[in-house]
Amino acid sequence: MNTELNNTPHRRYNILTGEWILVSPHRTKRPWQGKTEESKKEKKETYDPSCYLCPGNTRASGDTNPDYKEPFSFVNDFSSLLPDSPEIDFEEGLLKAESEKGICKVVCFSPDHSLTLPLMEEEDITKVIQMWKKEYEELGAKEGINYVQIFENKGAIMGCSNPHPHGQIWSQSSIPTEILKKSIKFKEYWEENRSSLLGDYLEQELKADERILEENEYFVALVPYWAVWPFEAMIIPRRHLQHIGQLNTEEEKAYAQILKKLTIKYDNLFETSFPYSSGIHQIPTDGKLYPEWHFHMSFYPPLLRSATVKKFMVGYEMFAGPQRDITAEQAAKRLNELSDTHYLKQ
Repeated sequence: MNTELNNTPHRRYNILTGEWILVSPHRTKRPWQGKTEESKKEKKETYDPSCYLCPGNTRASGDTNPDYKEPFSFVNDFSSLLPDSPEIDFEEGLLKAESEKGICKVVCFSPDHSLTLPLMEEEDITKVIQMWKKEYEELGAKEGINYVQIFENKGAIMGCSNPHPHGQIWSQSSIPTEILKKSIKFKEYWEENRSSLLGDYLEQELKADERILEENEYFVALVPYWAVWPFEAMIIPRRHLQHIGQLNTEEEKAYAQILKKLTIKYDNLFETSFPYSSGIHQIPTDGKLYPEWHFHMSFYPPLLRSATVKKFMVGYEMFAGPQRDITAEQAAKRLNELSDTHYLKQ
């Protein structure tokens, strides 16, 4: 069956959303033998006086960053959501709108301007995870905040406006569409099987051992069977946890370890600071119980053939549905062939 899937156009089902993806492996079976480029190994400075995220610098808002030594968070100076937006409840025929309130924050991962997650020490990544936990719990406890989205856009190709190592957190009054879709599938499976959909899927993946990238005692990184992006990956906790706040001390360290290993593989693929959007999906903070939910972190990297050649979601993808040319198994094989040592340190 796997031989057929690696050679024949087919569709794959996403158990988390109920959606399908078209896979066309016959179009390009070995995409990593395409264009290659000489790696750029220029060294960034550890401090940039013009960077609005570096310690001690003044931001566009006029506020000055403290001389922070560990992860530092602040309310985004250009927030997409505001806590005091006026109430809107508009409906006119087929036109409808309502107010959306929230709080957007920036999380600086490190005071060192030259770093990214794969270049940080595991103990420092652990501190980032602890900051994520703190923000999830504090923002989620606020009146009117019903969901907290933690994410990182890495690289200019992903629209990141500043190379300083950082991510964002958007907390809002409504529950986003992607979470609603996943909530439906998690609940359907829970009611029928009384077990975690993602937990049972992880067990099947570990037995197959075709798409596993990294694993330790508490976490597994893999290429999901239904991956859309060329080298898409997902980190799943082995324990059935609903949200990041439930991680214990050992799980925080294990999470940091697998984050570092996965992102090193990404950087080594084309010997570049690999761009991606990553995000954590977990339960809403509306006070309801979600025993069916299993939190996870997804990585959506756009690069396909080289450090600058990306996968564009155009044409068929825009008007019909997602499509990919390499299978999840081929992508996992390519990533697993890479060194665990960052190319800058080899």
